[in-house]
Amino acid sequence: MEKRKLRILVADDDHDMVLSLTALLREEGHEVFAVHHGGDVVDTVADFAPDALLLDIDLPQQNGYEIVRALRERYGSARPVIVAIAGRNHPDDHRLAEMAGFDRQLTRPFDPKELLAALASLVR
Repeated sequence: MEKRKLRILVADDDHDMVLSLTALLREEGHEVFAVHHGGDVVDTVADFAPDALLLDIDLPQQNGYEIVRALRERYGSARPVIVAIAGRNHPDDHRLAEMAGFDRQLTRPFDPKELLAALASLVR
């Protein structure tokens, strides 16, 4: 069965993480666009229309929780699948991500196979 090619927005202020994720996802055949500031995410979702958003929680200008709430308000259930990329792995962090509306949270460092499996299972 052929894998579905996705449009994926990566939002992270860690340039090395963005380069790594972009290379991995493009190697898998996905179309990828990246931003580095929280204030750019909502408008880029409107312009790029991604299937999935890989979103760092601790972004400058606007944090991931605020961004997810804004996307839920603007798009409702038509929003992209949103995967949190977090540096913290405390149960409270997972609960906050879930309450904000993230579909999944991955904690750094994560296995690239875990990310690809999460995308495949969340985006149908």
